[in-house]
Amino acid sequence: MPSADLQDELDCSICLSLYTDPVSLRCGHNFCRSCIVSALDAQEAAGMYSCPDCREESPQRPALEKNRKLANIVERFLSSPPDVESRIFCTYCIKSPVPAVRTCLQCETSLCDDHLAAHNKTVDHILTDPTSSFGNKKCSVHKKVLEYYCPQDAACLCVTCCLVGKHRGHQVEILGEASEKEKLRKYMGELNPQKAELQTRVQNLQDHKKNIQEKASEEEEHQEVVYGHEGATGNGRKESAERALQTGG
Repeated sequence: MPSADLQDELDCSICLSLYTDPVSLRCGHNFCRSCIVSALDAQEAAGMYSCPDCREESPQRPALEKNRKLANIVERFLSSPPDVESRIFCTYCIKSPVPAVRTCLQCETSLCDDHLAAHNKTVDHILTDPTSSFGNKKCSVHKKVLEYYCPQDAACLCVTCCLVGKHRGHQVEILGEASEKEKLRKYMGELNPQKAELQTRVQNLQDHKKNIQEKASEEEEHQEVVYGHEGATGNGRKESAERALQTGG
Protein backbone atom coordinates (compact mmCIF):
# COMPACT_ATOMS: atom_id res chain seq x y z
CA MET A 1 0.00 0.00 0.00
CA PRO A 2 1.45 3.45 -0.92
CA SER A 3 2.56 5.41 2.10
CA ALA A 4 0.06 8.24 1.50
CA ASP A 5 -2.84 5.77 1.57
CA LEU A 6 -1.31 4.00 4.54
CA GLN A 7 -1.16 7.27 6.50
CA ASP A 8 -4.87 7.81 5.82
CA GLU A 9 -5.55 4.39 7.30
CA LEU A 10 -3.45 5.28 10.35
CA ASP A 11 -5.31 8.52 11.09
CA CYS A 12 -7.64 8.65 14.10
CA SER A 13 -11.12 9.69 12.93
CA ILE A 14 -11.52 12.01 15.94
CA CYS A 15 -8.32 14.08 15.90
CA LEU A 16 -7.50 13.33 12.23
CA SER A 17 -3.87 12.70 13.14
CA LEU A 18 -1.76 9.55 13.39
CA TYR A 19 -2.84 7.23 16.19
CA THR A 20 -1.30 7.90 19.59
CA ASP A 21 -1.52 4.92 21.96
CA PRO A 22 -4.25 3.30 19.80
CA VAL A 23 -7.03 1.30 21.45
CA SER A 24 -9.91 -0.74 20.02
CA LEU A 25 -13.61 -0.88 20.83
CA ARG A 26 -15.64 -4.07 20.72
CA CYS A 27 -16.92 -3.15 17.24
CA GLY A 28 -13.33 -3.19 15.95
CA HIS A 29 -12.81 0.53 15.35
CA ASN A 30 -9.62 2.15 16.61
CA PHE A 31 -8.91 5.53 18.18
CA CYS A 32 -6.21 7.36 20.12
CA ARG A 33 -6.70 6.49 23.77
CA SER A 34 -7.02 10.14 24.84
CA CYS A 35 -9.47 10.86 21.98
CA ILE A 36 -11.89 8.03 22.75
CA VAL A 37 -11.66 8.63 26.51
CA SER A 38 -12.70 12.26 25.95
CA ALA A 39 -15.49 11.11 23.65
CA LEU A 40 -16.83 8.56 26.15
CA ASP A 41 -16.63 11.13 28.95
CA ALA A 42 -18.80 13.45 26.86
CA GLN A 43 -21.38 10.67 26.36
CA GLU A 44 -21.51 9.67 30.03
CA ALA A 45 -24.25 12.14 30.98
CA ALA A 46 -26.59 10.68 28.33
CA GLY A 47 -26.30 7.20 29.87
CA MET A 48 -25.60 5.64 26.47
CA TYR A 49 -22.25 5.15 24.76
CA SER A 50 -21.64 4.78 21.02
CA CYS A 51 -18.73 4.29 18.66
CA PRO A 52 -17.92 7.57 16.86
CA ASP A 53 -17.46 5.65 13.59
CA CYS A 54 -20.21 3.02 13.31
CA ARG A 55 -22.57 4.42 16.03
CA GLU A 56 -22.86 1.00 17.71
CA GLU A 57 -24.47 1.72 21.08
CA SER A 58 -23.89 0.27 24.53
CA PRO A 59 -25.53 1.11 27.88
CA GLN A 60 -22.24 0.38 29.63
CA ARG A 61 -18.98 2.21 29.10
CA PRO A 62 -17.02 0.19 26.51
CA ALA A 63 -13.78 -1.44 27.54
CA LEU A 64 -10.68 -0.19 25.73
CA GLU A 65 -8.22 -2.78 24.49
CA LYS A 66 -4.71 -1.65 23.59
CA ASN A 67 -3.97 -2.37 19.93
CA ARG A 68 -0.27 -3.22 20.07
CA LYS A 69 -0.10 -4.33 16.45
CA LEU A 70 -1.49 -1.01 15.23
CA ALA A 71 0.85 0.90 17.55
CA ASN A 72 3.80 -1.01 16.04
CA ILE A 73 2.63 -0.18 12.50
CA VAL A 74 2.41 3.53 13.35
CA GLU A 75 5.87 3.42 14.91
CA ARG A 76 7.37 1.74 11.83
CA PHE A 77 5.56 4.18 9.55
CA LEU A 78 7.02 7.17 11.41
CA SER A 79 10.53 5.72 11.32
CA SER A 80 10.48 4.75 7.63
CA PRO A 81 11.79 7.19 4.96
CA PRO A 82 9.19 8.82 2.69
CA ASP A 83 8.31 6.97 -0.50
CA VAL A 84 8.79 9.32 -3.45
CA GLU A 85 6.72 7.14 -5.79
CA SER A 86 3.71 7.37 -3.49
CA ARG A 87 3.58 11.19 -3.42
CA ILE A 88 0.30 12.78 -4.42
CA PHE A 89 0.50 14.85 -7.61
CA CYS A 90 -1.76 17.54 -9.00
CA THR A 91 -4.71 16.05 -10.88
CA TYR A 92 -4.56 18.72 -13.59
CA CYS A 93 -0.80 18.76 -14.26
CA ILE A 94 -0.83 15.93 -16.81
CA LYS A 95 2.20 16.70 -19.01
CA SER A 96 4.63 17.26 -16.13
CA PRO A 97 3.65 15.87 -12.69
CA VAL A 98 3.70 18.51 -9.97
CA PRO A 99 3.37 17.60 -6.27
CA ALA A 100 -0.02 18.51 -4.81
CA VAL A 101 -0.25 20.84 -1.83
CA ARG A 102 -3.95 20.31 -1.01
CA THR A 103 -6.80 17.95 -1.86
CA CYS A 104 -10.41 19.03 -2.40
CA LEU A 105 -12.75 16.51 -0.80
CA GLN A 106 -15.82 17.68 -2.74
CA CYS A 107 -14.12 17.54 -6.14
CA GLU A 108 -11.96 14.56 -5.12
CA THR A 109 -8.98 16.19 -6.84
CA SER A 110 -5.49 17.10 -5.68
CA LEU A 111 -4.09 20.52 -6.53
CA CYS A 112 -0.71 22.21 -6.94
CA ASP A 113 -0.21 25.84 -5.87
CA ASP A 114 -1.31 27.28 -9.24
CA HIS A 115 -4.42 25.14 -9.63
CA LEU A 116 -5.29 25.62 -5.95
CA ALA A 117 -5.37 29.38 -6.43
CA ALA A 118 -7.67 29.02 -9.47
CA HIS A 119 -9.87 26.53 -7.58
CA ASN A 120 -10.31 28.80 -4.56
CA LYS A 121 -11.41 31.72 -6.76
CA THR A 122 -14.48 29.84 -7.98
CA VAL A 123 -15.63 27.66 -5.05
CA ASP A 124 -15.34 27.37 -1.28
CA HIS A 125 -14.76 23.66 -0.69
CA ILE A 126 -13.29 21.61 2.13
CA LEU A 127 -9.54 21.17 1.64
CA THR A 128 -7.24 18.72 3.35
CA ASP A 129 -3.67 17.51 3.16
CA PRO A 130 -2.89 15.68 -0.10
CA THR A 131 -4.55 12.26 -0.16
CA SER A 132 -5.76 9.69 -2.65
CA SER A 133 -8.13 8.00 -0.19
CA PHE A 134 -11.49 9.67 0.32
CA GLY A 135 -13.39 6.88 2.06
CA ASN A 136 -12.56 7.90 5.63
CA LYS A 137 -13.09 11.59 4.80
CA LYS A 138 -16.75 11.12 3.92
CA CYS A 139 -19.86 10.14 5.85
CA SER A 140 -20.43 6.39 5.66
CA VAL A 141 -24.21 6.95 5.57
CA HIS A 142 -24.73 9.94 3.24
CA LYS A 143 -21.45 9.76 1.28
CA LYS A 144 -20.88 13.47 1.84
CA VAL A 145 -17.78 15.23 3.16
CA LEU A 146 -17.36 15.22 6.95
CA GLU A 147 -17.42 18.90 7.89
CA TYR A 148 -18.64 19.00 11.50
CA TYR A 149 -18.00 17.41 14.87
CA CYS A 150 -20.69 16.65 17.47
CA PRO A 151 -19.15 16.82 20.99
CA GLN A 152 -22.30 15.30 22.50
CA ASP A 153 -21.97 12.09 20.48
CA ALA A 154 -18.23 12.42 19.78
CA ALA A 155 -18.88 11.85 16.08
CA CYS A 156 -17.82 13.45 12.79
CA LEU A 157 -20.81 14.58 10.71
CA CYS A 158 -21.69 15.68 7.23
CA VAL A 159 -24.20 18.50 6.66
CA THR A 160 -27.05 15.99 6.21
CA CYS A 161 -26.26 14.37 9.57
CA CYS A 162 -26.77 17.79 11.20
CA LEU A 163 -30.17 18.28 9.56
CA VAL A 164 -31.75 14.85 10.00
CA GLY A 165 -31.43 11.87 12.32
CA LYS A 166 -30.38 11.77 15.97
CA HIS A 167 -27.84 14.60 15.60
CA ARG A 168 -30.49 17.13 14.61
CA GLY A 169 -30.49 20.07 17.00
CA HIS A 170 -27.15 19.14 18.59
CA GLN A 171 -24.48 21.78 19.12
CA VAL A 172 -21.77 21.06 16.55
CA GLU A 173 -18.34 22.46 15.77
CA ILE A 174 -16.46 22.89 12.53
CA LEU A 175 -14.34 19.77 12.16
CA GLY A 176 -11.04 21.60 11.71
CA GLU A 177 -11.59 23.70 14.84
CA ALA A 178 -12.63 20.64 16.84
CA SER A 179 -9.52 18.82 15.65
CA GLU A 180 -7.29 21.67 16.84
CA LYS A 181 -9.05 21.64 20.23
CA GLU A 182 -8.49 17.89 20.54
CA LYS A 183 -4.81 18.28 19.65
CA LEU A 184 -4.56 21.02 22.30
CA ARG A 185 -6.19 18.73 24.88
CA LYS A 186 -3.71 15.98 24.02
CA TYR A 187 -0.83 18.44 24.26
CA MET A 188 -2.03 19.71 27.64
CA GLY A 189 -2.43 16.12 28.79
CA GLU A 190 1.22 15.50 27.92
CA LEU A 191 2.26 18.67 29.77
CA ASN A 192 0.39 17.87 32.99
CA PRO A 193 2.76 15.06 34.12
CA GLN A 194 5.74 17.32 33.37
CA LYS A 195 4.12 20.14 35.35
CA ALA A 196 3.46 17.80 38.28
CA GLU A 197 7.09 16.61 38.20
CA LEU A 198 8.39 20.21 38.22
CA GLN A 199 6.08 21.09 41.11
CA THR A 200 7.40 18.09 43.05
CA ARG A 201 11.00 19.16 42.41
CA VAL A 202 10.24 22.73 43.51
CA GLN A 203 8.56 21.45 46.67
CA ASN A 204 11.57 19.21 47.43
CA LEU A 205 13.94 22.16 47.00
CA GLN A 206 11.79 24.30 49.29
CA ASP A 207 11.71 21.55 51.91
CA HIS A 208 15.50 21.15 51.63
CA LYS A 209 15.98 24.91 52.03
CA LYS A 210 13.70 24.92 55.07
CA ASN A 211 15.64 22.06 56.68
CA ILE A 212 18.95 23.89 56.14
CA GLN A 213 17.53 27.08 57.66
CA GLU A 214 16.20 25.16 60.70
CA LYS A 215 19.56 23.45 61.25
CA ALA A 216 21.38 26.78 60.92
CA SER A 217 19.02 28.34 63.47
CA GLU A 218 19.55 25.44 65.88
CA GLU A 219 23.33 25.71 65.50
CA GLU A 220 23.19 29.45 66.16
CA GLU A 221 21.16 28.91 69.35
CA HIS A 222 23.61 26.23 70.46
CA GLN A 223 26.58 28.55 69.95
CA GLU A 224 24.86 31.28 71.94
CA VAL A 225 24.30 28.87 74.85
CA VAL A 226 27.93 27.67 74.75
CA TYR A 227 29.38 31.18 74.56
CA GLY A 228 27.01 32.39 77.29
CA HIS A 229 28.11 29.57 79.59
CA GLU A 230 31.78 30.23 78.96
CA GLY A 231 31.26 33.94 79.64
CA ALA A 232 29.51 33.27 82.92
CA THR A 233 32.30 30.88 84.00
CA GLY A 234 34.97 33.43 83.15
CA ASN A 235 33.24 36.17 85.11
CA GLY A 236 32.96 33.86 88.14
CA ARG A 237 36.68 33.10 88.05
CA LYS A 238 37.52 36.78 87.80
CA GLU A 239 35.39 37.64 90.85
CA SER A 240 37.00 34.82 92.91
CA ALA A 241 40.49 36.07 92.08
CA GLU A 242 39.60 39.62 93.06
CA ARG A 243 38.24 38.45 96.40
CA ALA A 244 41.42 36.42 97.06
CA LEU A 245 43.61 39.45 96.41
CA GLN A 246 41.54 41.61 98.75
CA THR A 247 41.76 39.00 101.53
CA GLY A 248 45.50 38.57 101.14
CA GLY A 249 46.04 42.31 101.21
